[in-house]
Amino acid sequence: MPELRAAGQVVTVAAAANLLDSLLDSGIKVPYSCRAGSCHACIVRCVAGELQDNQPQALDAQSRAQGWRLACQCQVMGDLSVELYDPSKQATRAAISACDWLSAEVLRLRLIPEKPVVYRAGQHALLWSAQGVARPYSFASVPDVDPWLEFHIDCRHSGAFSDAARLLSVGESLHVGVVSGGELRYEPDWQERPLILLAAGTGLAPLYAVLRDALQHNHQAKIRLIHSAHDAQALYLREPLQTLAANTPQLEVQHVSAAELPAALAQLRLVPRQTLALICGKPGNVELFARSLYMAGVPRNQTFSDLFLPHAQ
Repeated sequence: MPELRAAGQVVTVAAAANLLDSLLDSGIKVPYSCRAGSCHACIVRCVAGELQDNQPQALDAQSRAQGWRLACQCQVMGDLSVELYDPSKQATRAAISACDWLSAEVLRLRLIPEKPVVYRAGQHALLWSAQGVARPYSFASVPDVDPWLEFHIDCRHSGAFSDAARLLSVGESLHVGVVSGGELRYEPDWQERPLILLAAGTGLAPLYAVLRDALQHNHQAKIRLIHSAHDAQALYLREPLQTLAANTPQLEVQHVSAAELPAALAQLRLVPRQTLALICGKPGNVELFARSLYMAGVPRNQTFSDLFLPHAQ
């Protein structure tokens, strides 16, 4: 049976055992969230040994060359030594410059990093709390436009990170870790193509960034943004978006509650064939959005999505 070395411990594990489960079962604290290879919270460095990576495309070539792997997607095939991710060494420390509520359940954090963080509008990063909890959040800021990194934290339900976030204040620090993702992005050659942006809940965060990025690139065609939430009180950024729409002739913004969403989606009919769609939210919402867009005539290869997966147990 393979020996697994990590955090100063040596344990014996079953051949082909899941690496994340093996670490957790051994009492080694490794953060994780989705268990699907999306959030990157369980990233570890393979120092020596044998493992099978079931999702090699989840990390970029540079990270893989450095030995980084997602523990939830790896199997222990032989003796293995891994190094845990240390945010104090491998992430970027960032001070909270603003901490305010956009609605009763959405907390906006603006962070000033100690060194530049390279990202694109539409990507997400790992935020590390002082308690060592890591969760992925999408950038709501635009690089080279906003002097801060902005994130929208959904605090509707209790969670390890959201509970800690409620207690944060200006001047405290977090660590910004791995930047990943990229399905939701704006490409400069999209200027003449209509865009539909569909967001549920804090799925608005990356689409708000992509929208402003598109306008920075002088997007010419029509843009339609629909933001939905479980009720009207949970809709946020209404005023800045309506102001943006009032000053941008090609932009249409619609805020709808869950009860109003079917009617809003029913209005998506006979859209131009060259339309591109970007959608974001929890899996059920994304599935509903994708189906509605397909019925409206948007080809599936012109629909880009980002799923906000729930924390796996």
